[in-house]
Amino acid sequence: MIKIEFSQNEINQLRHDRYYYPEPRVQRKIDVLLLKSQGIAHNKIAEIVGICPNTLRSYLREYQSGGLDKLKEVNFYQPQSALRQHRQTLDKYFREHPVASINEAIAKIEELTGIKRSPTRVRHFLKSIGLKCQKVGMIPSKADPDAQESFKKNELEPRLAEAQQGKRAVFFVDAAHFVLAPFLGFLWTFTRIFIKAPASRKRFKVLGALNAINHELIRVTNDSYINAQSVCKLLKKIAALNLGVPITLVLDNARYQKCRLVQELAISLDIELLYIPPYSPNLNLIERLWKFVKKKCLYSKYYSDFALFKAAIIDCLVKTHTTHKKELDSLLTLKFQSFKKAQFVKD
Repeated sequence: MIKIEFSQNEINQLRHDRYYYPEPRVQRKIDVLLLKSQGIAHNKIAEIVGICPNTLRSYLREYQSGGLDKLKEVNFYQPQSALRQHRQTLDKYFREHPVASINEAIAKIEELTGIKRSPTRVRHFLKSIGLKCQKVGMIPSKADPDAQESFKKNELEPRLAEAQQGKRAVFFVDAAHFVLAPFLGFLWTFTRIFIKAPASRKRFKVLGALNAINHELIRVTNDSYINAQSVCKLLKKIAALNLGVPITLVLDNARYQKCRLVQELAISLDIELLYIPPYSPNLNLIERLWKFVKKKCLYSKYYSDFALFKAAIIDCLVKTHTTHKKELDSLLTLKFQSFKKAQFVKD
């Protein structure tokens, strides 16, 4: 039996490092010493910590020979994967040629390096070099990256900077058309779940203006059409806020938003209309809100009639500035993806 006398200061230090030392394997060593300081038998300590008696004795001898500093030395043998020496080659290949499955990655790694590994090992290696299995996104083929960058730098960002300083109010405007139909999502279930599809295809239209800074939503809704009159109604609602600073609306090039009626009313209300480049939904912050609404109250849910469907959407929109504020604050940041940085699958 290895005997060690522990002072109260040593016990206090062990108790502290048990939770705050960053290396988990050292924490396990400290567990052994802490249990030893409480007079617990060696076989019981080994059982509690999940180590063999020889390992336990080696921990105790380390502590005897050099105290806590010796115990904290990390000399673990960590075998390196043979794939590591090919990391640069594989990194370059997978950046240019993303694969759709682990089996495809296994085949390609064997072809490039001559090394064959199990799906588990390959999955671990891919994650270690930064790869993730992510859903492929879709972007408009007619988008002009240069026009987007110019708009962001010269038009959008200066106005957002003023808004952050309280010198301007910037609203992102867009219309969403919610269809009474199944929005299929993913669920953790034992068996596949099927959702009823309503016979109706009725639509609930929402024209919204999202404040870029405080994320307050001004909206106009109906069950028929979003048109120039709807936009004029929204403009009047925003003007009625009496914000006391210049107002800018960032919106797309839909005809009903760019017509003469709307532009003349905007001028009379002293509201600036700032149109984003064509095919640039990534520059409209409110697009993220529409996706949030679908995920929060529509995905994988069945509504027996249009009234319930509409009520769920309205309830979600009403709570954007209260119940959902924390989630939306992290989602609605003023960072806009550039298509120039998008990754494309190459032939």
